[in-house]
Amino acid sequence: MYPTCSYLVCATPRSGSTLLCEALANTGIAGNPKEYFEALRTTGQPRRPREYFTTVDNPEIAELLGDFSRLDDISTTPTSQGTNTFEHYLTEVLAEGTTSNGVFGAKIMWGYFDDFISNLRDIPSCKELPTPTLLAAVFPNLHYIWVTRDDKLRQAISLWKAIQTWTWREDESSTPAGQPEHPKKELHFHFEAIDHLRQQIVENEQAWQDYFDAAAIEPFKITYEELVEHYEVTAMQILKYLHVPILEYITFAERRMKRQADALSEEWAARYHRLKH
Repeated sequence: MYPTCSYLVCATPRSGSTLLCEALANTGIAGNPKEYFEALRTTGQPRRPREYFTTVDNPEIAELLGDFSRLDDISTTPTSQGTNTFEHYLTEVLAEGTTSNGVFGAKIMWGYFDDFISNLRDIPSCKELPTPTLLAAVFPNLHYIWVTRDDKLRQAISLWKAIQTWTWREDESSTPAGQPEHPKKELHFHFEAIDHLRQQIVENEQAWQDYFDAAAIEPFKITYEELVEHYEVTAMQILKYLHVPILEYITFAERRMKRQADALSEEWAARYHRLKH
């Protein structure tokens, strides 16, 4: 189905965007928002662990990350355009991400936003369009939803833990059927890695703000902290923002994601503060 209403969840890693997309998908009438466009232009794959640290020259960090990524398991490699043209891939995504009421959703991180736009410009009709106009042309009746996290330190800690294990959500932690089981990696605190990721998150968030300001876009804004406390209420507010008709009370599908912060995260936050000051 071709969408009549679209939205992009604009985010930085570990900001609660996956939880938000789960909430929206669980309504059954807000599209099927996923990270469809995360493939980098140079590799055709999502960012690997070391690609979060391209500006950091620290052999300790490189050693901690190692060479393995869960993306090296074929069955866990996210959908990408492969050998098809990006225009063909986009058509497939619009079909997959749209619910029967014509609502489409997708998630975008600033870290690969430029790659995504470059891929769109491979479509002849999109080549010369300014970015906001381009996105509005590709995604009908486009809305922007911006999710952020107030606590940038714990966001960075969560990202550093996820990068080390390449496990982004609790229900992805098991090994897929038929795949070899990789030994569970021990998590290591590293001040410079966490500090770098924290600054990267701040810079990427500012880049989203600059984009919205330059294009005179007023996104629907929510925070991770609000979402955790008001999961279903937030989804309903977004449905209202999108002007999606709600004919009767919505029964949400089962919530699968669980909070991943733990005592280790709190210990690392305390260690970071001690070293920072």
